[in-house]
Amino acid sequence: MAEVIVIGGGMGGMAAALLLARQGHEVRLVERHERLGGKLAEHRRDGFTFSLGPSLLTMPHLFRQLGLRQEFIEPAELCRYRFADGTRLTASRDPERMARAVESFSPGQGTAWRAFHRWAEGCLRAAERTVFAGPPLRRPEEARLSDLLAVSPGRTLDGLARHFFTDPRLRQYVGRYATYAGSSPYLAPAALGCIPALEHGQGGWYVPGGLARLADELALLLAEAGVEVSTGVGVERVLADGERVTGVRLESGEQASAEVVVANTDSAELYGRLLPHRRRLRAEARLGRSSSALLLLAGVEGRTPGLPHHSVIFSADYAAEFGDLFDRGRPPLDPTVYVGCSAVDDPSQAPPGAENWVMLVNVPARDPARWPMSPESYRDLVLERLAARGHDLAGRLRFVDLFTPADLRERYGSWGGAIYGSATHGRLASLRRPGNRGPRRGLYLVGGSAHPGGGLPLVTLGAHIVAGLVGQDFPAERKVRS
Repeated sequence: MAEVIVIGGGMGGMAAALLLARQGHEVRLVERHERLGGKLAEHRRDGFTFSLGPSLLTMPHLFRQLGLRQEFIEPAELCRYRFADGTRLTASRDPERMARAVESFSPGQGTAWRAFHRWAEGCLRAAERTVFAGPPLRRPEEARLSDLLAVSPGRTLDGLARHFFTDPRLRQYVGRYATYAGSSPYLAPAALGCIPALEHGQGGWYVPGGLARLADELALLLAEAGVEVSTGVGVERVLADGERVTGVRLESGEQASAEVVVANTDSAELYGRLLPHRRRLRAEARLGRSSSALLLLAGVEGRTPGLPHHSVIFSADYAAEFGDLFDRGRPPLDPTVYVGCSAVDDPSQAPPGAENWVMLVNVPARDPARWPMSPESYRDLVLERLAARGHDLAGRLRFVDLFTPADLRERYGSWGGAIYGSATHGRLASLRRPGNRGPRRGLYLVGGSAHPGGGLPLVTLGAHIVAGLVGQDFPAERKVRS
């Protein structure tokens, strides 16, 4: 049995702590905020509840494996896309129904979508055998040739879209999946195109009361497993000698010893402050930051007929948008806007006769004080763009609160407010993320900035990977669950 300290109570840290406790280790989880959950956070105002992080989850079996018994609800539509020319495409879970919708939307492209979906399924199977299965492969020859070919390693995501589709709107639809990793479709690998296979194969799911309820139930499971949870406690330093970790020093001055330290922190925060490691930090800097986000949290008067749980309102020029994000370092002048409204499926999220709109725009990971306009001015620009594209909220807004990259940086210690740590850019980007084993024996990384990546399913997979590594390195007698 090893003494384990988990730094950070986000989804990855909570899942890792639970799995390690069930292995028989003595686990303490330390979280600097008063509430567990990390990015599974909420903003409440005047009877409205807004998700500050994920609002849908995929791969629900991963959460059932942890023992979560929460009810999952599947919205009627995966997403509704609106393009700059006013056309709309509704994505449903059933692949054949989706292919028919694509054919109706763009005659001749339904067959192309079926081919694209078959490719995505093959790519996903390869990912399940490689990226999802364990620590990142450090050399391409470690993978089966068929798995390497399945992810189209020579293509970017935009190149993949051009391979399958002639309609530029459908290329934009495929390119959107780069934003799931805070990246540009013109630089991200084609492997991100496997995401539609997850969405159409396993669905997108909502939790009544909001996804933050997952963190609430996980907290109960941690208590049942005997994990010691300390909230409102920050970590000042990871303690280590030249070979191994020895514990942590808390901001209170307490030194807690441990053979194993699991860092559910931004990897740049770990290697820049908690356990400085210049080489690892330089490696991350070479990858560049992922994008950040500006959230507009709007209390909206009235109910919008036919409004889906998820909408994406695309910009007119995707290349210019990502050029603004990653080349010019400014919020896009013509942004794509994601709109989420959980009140569509859950009346507990807004007062009667009202809606909770979360409007997300991808912005650079940098201090908003360095933007060419203030966040408030940019908010107005976003609302104007939405109004021009069929979502005019004039006269319906009770309030609009903002959540900026500065808030992300201060709340989570993320590098410039980057949501996913480093960007997923380059042909082997998925193999170049910070690994789950750190540079000292007993140090492990879990969370959105480490392998296998960000988002609820991947950080949960990361927790399983870390638990497996600790089990190999520090065998313990497994606890029997009652």
